[in-house]
Amino acid sequence: MQTKTQVEDLQNYLTDASNMPGGYADRLVVPESISDISGVLREANEAGVAVTIAGARTGTVGGAVPFGGVVLSLEKLNRIKSIDKAGLSAVVEPGVVLADFQKAVEAEGLFYPPDPTEWSCQVGGTVATNASGSRSFKYGATREFVTGLKIVLADGELLNLKRGSAFSADGKEVRVVSESGRSIAARVSSYRRPDVRKNVSGYYNAEPLDAIDLFIGSEGTLGVITEIELRLLPKPEGFFSGIIFFERTDKLLAFVDEVRLLSFENRKGPVAIAPGSDVDASLIEYFDDRALSFISEKFPETPSGMAGAIFFEQETTAETEDSLFEQWNALLEKHNADIDRSWFTTTEQDREKMRAFRHALPVSVNERVVRNKQKKIGTDMAVPDENFAGFLKFYKETLDASGIDYVIFGHIGDCHLHANLLPKDEAEAERSRHLYGRFIAQALMLGGTISAEHGVGKLKSKYLNVMMGERYMNEMAELKKAFDPKGILGRGNLFGVGSV
Repeated sequence: MQTKTQVEDLQNYLTDASNMPGGYADRLVVPESISDISGVLREANEAGVAVTIAGARTGTVGGAVPFGGVVLSLEKLNRIKSIDKAGLSAVVEPGVVLADFQKAVEAEGLFYPPDPTEWSCQVGGTVATNASGSRSFKYGATREFVTGLKIVLADGELLNLKRGSAFSADGKEVRVVSESGRSIAARVSSYRRPDVRKNVSGYYNAEPLDAIDLFIGSEGTLGVITEIELRLLPKPEGFFSGIIFFERTDKLLAFVDEVRLLSFENRKGPVAIAPGSDVDASLIEYFDDRALSFISEKFPETPSGMAGAIFFEQETTAETEDSLFEQWNALLEKHNADIDRSWFTTTEQDREKMRAFRHALPVSVNERVVRNKQKKIGTDMAVPDENFAGFLKFYKETLDASGIDYVIFGHIGDCHLHANLLPKDEAEAERSRHLYGRFIAQALMLGGTISAEHGVGKLKSKYLNVMMGERYMNEMAELKKAFDPKGILGRGNLFGVGSV
């Protein structure tokens, strides 16, 4: 186990992709085993020293930024321990890079659907934040694929959780037993979850609640995840993909509504509203007109004069490929898509080009931000389906009136878009922060969530307070206290810097 205290050794561990300023720590510890982690936490807990867990530090909300104490980096716990092709499962350590895991799984003819935009993240981080991405439209977030966790609690105790082994129901406590035999009981927060497709704002609750789900998305505040068991799927035989351009936003939205409806109906059984339809998208991604303008810097073949575009994929077999092409084509004609200038493929090579098109946008945005010597301000709210079109209109009208440069893109299938504001100077940056607050307020007024996929961390803790209110924040604090009585883990995450 490595322990470092020199300023130059700590420097890279004092920030994450949020670029939150002010991070500092007394020492960095890089454990190589569970026993190392247990010893570090036991010592820190006895002394009441804060411990901030670090992975790849790709998070955008300051969750890995320490404000004192110890940084516990899991980078050395990076083994893929097993991939069971017959059992459709894998066991990994938290420091495994997601892209490496995806490749290893695919080499076995298997498929791990969670697909965050940031492929360099580590699997442990995706579990700690319940990460999602484009494929969440069909497969859900990381939570849906976690079947087991090994966790070290704040006092160094070991906890081995299997999905289905411990439940809370009827408002009762959830109870787990550590490997030493100690029983821990915690009352689950009673807040009502917003009726949205994606939400990672605060501790998970459900009725009944599986104990493992408390730790998924807990942002390093309840324990240190040391081993993860994941469910896998057979690798799809093929994909039919398209990037579709629309001249009118209303037509684009109507197309998305129908694809969303058909997809969800198909997963339940025969589609009553359109007998014979096999449309079942695995992802539906959106780009507004400004996003297309940004992307055209790297993809000059992008048609001009479009109101927006949709990137979709659907899994296929040799038997269904032709039929699905016809069904998608009929939908596109119905909703007046510009079919002649749109792009379609069934080949892996061209599909990767389409994914590169999707990922070119964040790169172009970041390049613009660097030129402006400012930080982008990006939203992560989601709203209920019935309020989505109105929320998108509010985004566009408010941002157009502001005069601040922006792009809107993201997971339209889940009614979850990212508005990236790109201020040119400090005055615009200040106005952008005020606009962000307006978007938060509007999302909450519409029954939405402050964070659909990026988490709360430290940067959004004040908004979580607004969303939850004092009662439910206190309930979450009591839950944390059950697992971390001295409040040493992830200090500042969810509850704000200066809290436990």
